[in-house]
Amino acid sequence: MAALISCTEKAKIDLDAKEIIKEAISLRDKGELNFQNKNYNTAFYNFNKSKIAFETAKDSANIVYNLIQMASIQQINGDYYGSKETLTEALQYIKKKNIYSAAINNSFGIADKELSLYNDALFYYNEAIKDSDDDISKLSPLNNIAVIHIRQKKYDKAIEILESILSQSQTSENIKGRALDNLGFAYFKKGMPEKGIHFLNEGLNLRIKISDEYGSIGSYLHLAEFYSKTNIQKSNEYAQKAYELATKSNSVDERLKALSLSISNNAGTQYAQNYISINDSIINIRNNFKNKFAKIKYDSKKEKDENQKLRLEKAENELALQKAQYQRIFFTIGIVGLFLLLIYLRKRYENRNRIEKIKTAYDTETRIAKDIHDELANDVFNTITFTQTQSLIADHNKDTLLQKLDQIYARVRGISRENNDIDTGINYSNNLKDMLSTYNSNKTNVLINSIEKVNWELIEDLKKITIQRILQELMVNMKKHSEASVVVVKFENSANTIFINYSDNGKGCEKTKIIKNGLQNMENRISAIKGTITFETEPDKGFKVKITMPK
Repeated sequence: MAALISCTEKAKIDLDAKEIIKEAISLRDKGELNFQNKNYNTAFYNFNKSKIAFETAKDSANIVYNLIQMASIQQINGDYYGSKETLTEALQYIKKKNIYSAAINNSFGIADKELSLYNDALFYYNEAIKDSDDDISKLSPLNNIAVIHIRQKKYDKAIEILESILSQSQTSENIKGRALDNLGFAYFKKGMPEKGIHFLNEGLNLRIKISDEYGSIGSYLHLAEFYSKTNIQKSNEYAQKAYELATKSNSVDERLKALSLSISNNAGTQYAQNYISINDSIINIRNNFKNKFAKIKYDSKKEKDENQKLRLEKAENELALQKAQYQRIFFTIGIVGLFLLLIYLRKRYENRNRIEKIKTAYDTETRIAKDIHDELANDVFNTITFTQTQSLIADHNKDTLLQKLDQIYARVRGISRENNDIDTGINYSNNLKDMLSTYNSNKTNVLINSIEKVNWELIEDLKKITIQRILQELMVNMKKHSEASVVVVKFENSANTIFINYSDNGKGCEKTKIIKNGLQNMENRISAIKGTITFETEPDKGFKVKITMPK
């Protein structure tokens, strides 16, 4: 029954998601249509609603697309600061550099250009170029950079960029028209009117040919400014053409620029009156647009929050019903499961103790066998060989034989001591000290410092055993591999921790060979009691070990 409900709910969620995506796409398409028809309020509303729907579907690409369209509408209506807020919101959905990040940076540049923040605009245009994935996509921000350079009176830089754009074989006619017009204007501003008028006319002709009405407005305005000092009549004619086309295209800023040129040409008071009227009107309209855009965002967010609250309440109610249905089943399963778990843990504990005892016995037997084979057997064989090859009548041979037998005896005692059970009682520190002292020899001096400072009676037996086994392995390792003449084992302790520092002046080894020398066992032992062990060694620089464990 639970599986059936789960599948039903999943199918319902999938259906809801499809409906949300379908609605989001429909709203986006409506927004594009209204944008084309210059119904900016409605288009902004559509894009915002579509964005919210795509947020529910977690479709980052479409969220970013809608936000870029909304920012474009805000810029068209002079709300440049508002557009930057919208673009900033889009940035959080960008996971990698792509066409959307390029478009966002280009739009940031346009906003800062209109706000006369030229250095900021250049930064964003250059970021847009970096994010563009082909040479064609880079042409628009490059053209925008050239416009900034013209405004900054860096005409040579602008000309260099624009000529590079025009040299591209794949440059579209729209971009080419913009580049020709800007190149002509740059040459004009630089003081090269012959070249300037050539490119200005070429740009205008191309824009008329491809029916680029908005671009033609810019060409007419540049031509009006070009002739403003040399031919007032021509300047006014071009300004009038720009005004008429801007009025037709509902381009208010361009209408104001055309009127401004006509006023500066002393074309008549009617232009000044029109300018004042349109300027006052556009300020009111743009303020109205800003308020509307802000209200659309606020209302949509409020609606989204209310819908989320309703969905959450609905989900909580459904969850409560499901919880009531399954609670008894889960309770019964829990009781049975707990009972079975207790049985399993008991069996596992018994088996683990049995296996641990077997493993301990096996490890002990293996260690004894290895010590007998590697050390004792060799000594016995050498002694037997000595008796067979040397005359025992000679006193010095007798002494040598007795010395070898003493060494064998000492080695047998050492093996016995290493593998005896460890006494963790009141004699623990003495036994530990005795064990370490057995590694004293003519060649090696073992120094044991401050072992009495540790209150061993407060330490658990398992930890005492671990300490002795680790130190024993260190001493065996030293004896076999180190060739050390001095070994120091120092004990320290604080309120809750024991510190043991081992060091010798032996030949050391590469850290990578520690495992081969059997020292990996120490890490396993120490980690079992929540302690730490670190090795410091290099060839010919001795061997150091730091052990830390809680009391």
